[in-house]
Amino acid sequence: MHLITRRLISIIFLAIVLFIHNQGYTQGTNSKNTLKNLVGKEVSTDSIEVFLDAQMKALDVPGLSLVIINNGVVVYHLVKGYANIDKKEKVTGWTIFEGASLSKPLFAYFIMGFVEQGKLDLDKPLYEYLPYEDIAYDERYKKITTRMVLTHTTGLPNWRSDHEGGKLFISFEPGSAFQYSGEGYQYLAQVLAHILETDDAGLEKIYQERVARPLNLKYTKYLQDSENMKNKALGYKDGKAVGEDEDPKKFGSAFSIHSEALDFSKWLIALMDKEGLSEESFDELFKTQVILPDGHPQKQEGITDWTLGFAKATMPFGSAFGHGGNNPGYASVFIIAPETRWGYVMFTNADQSQLPMVFLQYLMTP
Repeated sequence: MHLITRRLISIIFLAIVLFIHNQGYTQGTNSKNTLKNLVGKEVSTDSIEVFLDAQMKALDVPGLSLVIINNGVVVYHLVKGYANIDKKEKVTGWTIFEGASLSKPLFAYFIMGFVEQGKLDLDKPLYEYLPYEDIAYDERYKKITTRMVLTHTTGLPNWRSDHEGGKLFISFEPGSAFQYSGEGYQYLAQVLAHILETDDAGLEKIYQERVARPLNLKYTKYLQDSENMKNKALGYKDGKAVGEDEDPKKFGSAFSIHSEALDFSKWLIALMDKEGLSEESFDELFKTQVILPDGHPQKQEGITDWTLGFAKATMPFGSAFGHGGNNPGYASVFIIAPETRWGYVMFTNADQSQLPMVFLQYLMTP
């Protein structure tokens, strides 16, 4: 599981300045065969496909799944390329991709349901629910809360395995600074499983009951079943297939979500429509929790704040929220602008893919 790259994070927030919502679109795929960019120019979907064909070849991107949302409905859905190059299997509407760190904001949404019920307190130290032996040698860990996990202020590293010795550590006083951390999310998942008296399989079952089925998410899963694995696109790096990085039966709150664009977009629309949580929970989910300091690399690229699970940018027409993700062989990104009811999500089966950035730059053409 890789840390979201600075360049991929910037994709999230460049996206919002590349489109304006189109008042003429209707539910379903685009009926006008055009999209409008920020300056109001109509861009034909035919030309978009020609452009993507060329860029996928240039950037070694075998396949993609893409959705654009305007006015709270899907107006453009596109699948292209190959799920398996050697077998010449094309990407279809049910081809599954790894969403990598897109797992995190969805998990934050899942968590807020338990906060509503009083089963979990955003500001109660997690060790009071479940001590964590892996970091128990550092007393500072007893200050870590759910809020700190969801805002990446725990002081934990992204992944202990990225560091010599592979030992979990704390970099700073919890709550005092921002440092992106998948380890924090995994600790929170363990806490939730403990509270619910369940295991990884049980967490997936409860996620399905509370989130996936109510929103009709058929393929968006943390634990993968045989159907998802059968339809999963191979991941590629430098044109070569990569093997499975993780156990499909492991609930990775930070990394294991699998989906495709049309299915995942249902959750994005639910966020815009404020479905599944109370008004108070949505307010908490999207309000600024961490203001990035001047000079922070993410701030220089458009990200001003972090909320509970989402990176945030402030634009002339309102706020945009999103996340990007990289796992070996896969890259993904989504963004929503609730005030304009605009959204975008792309999945690719190419490692550290820059295709979303190039595509969005293309759509900036006046």
